[in-house]
Parts: sequence; C-alpha cells; structure tokens
Amino acid sequence: MISQLKSFENNVLAIEVFDGFTKEDEKICQKLFEDKLKRGFTKINVLVKLDEMRISKSSTKAFFQDILWSLRNYKKMGHLAIVAHANIVKALVPIDNVFFQRASEGRYERYFDISQMEEAMMFVNSTV
Repeated sequence: MISQLKSFENNVLAIEVFDGFTKEDEKICQKLFEDKLKRGFTKINVLVKLDEMRISKSSTKAFFQDILWSLRNYKKMGHLAIVAHANIVKALVPIDNVFFQRASEGRYERYFDISQMEEAMMFVNSTV
C-alpha cells in the first residue's frame, strides 16, 4: 500500500510504501506523478519511503510495471530520494546512478537512512 507523506504545492511528490506494493499502488503513483505534470511542472522530484515495505507482500508484476513506467518517464524525473534502512537498497542507488548517468543531467538520486528523513525532504525540495 502507498500513502502520500505530505502534499506539496511545488514539484515534489513524497510517498511511503508500507506492507506490499500492488498494481493498484502503481496506478496511484502514476496518477500522482501525472497530476504534477498537468500542473505545469516539467521535472518532478520524488521521495519514496520504503522502511515499512514488505517484499513478500509485494506484486512482482507491479514492481516490473513500475520499472518500465519509470524508464519511459525518466526524463520527467528530477531528484529522487530513497528513504529506508536496508543495505541492499543503499547499494542499489549508486548502481542506478552509474547505469543512468548519461540521461541524468540535473538529476540526482540519493539514499537516506530513515533517521535522515528531514535531510531527504530538503534534498527533494532543492535544486542541487
């Protein structure tokens, strides 16, 4: 399931994934993102809090649909903050940055431990 952590008037989208991630959650994420684009923002900064997510309760199909959607919309994404407390997630962020380096002009992806939530919020609200 997902919920919006906070509603922002700017180009920031902050969501939390808890328990599992389903196809319906994927549709909600896409709608929230599209709503920001409809408001005239060309790049959307996204914060995703994953510390309560349970892989065992998540849909593999929804996960892969999310990846495909993200790849199709990559140039519309600005900063991406991943907030969690999992070493595997922490290790994946630098790999993702290397993989997409050529398409990442002006876009930064960073991992934040759950204890750094305030820093993550500042990051997605920044231009650096």
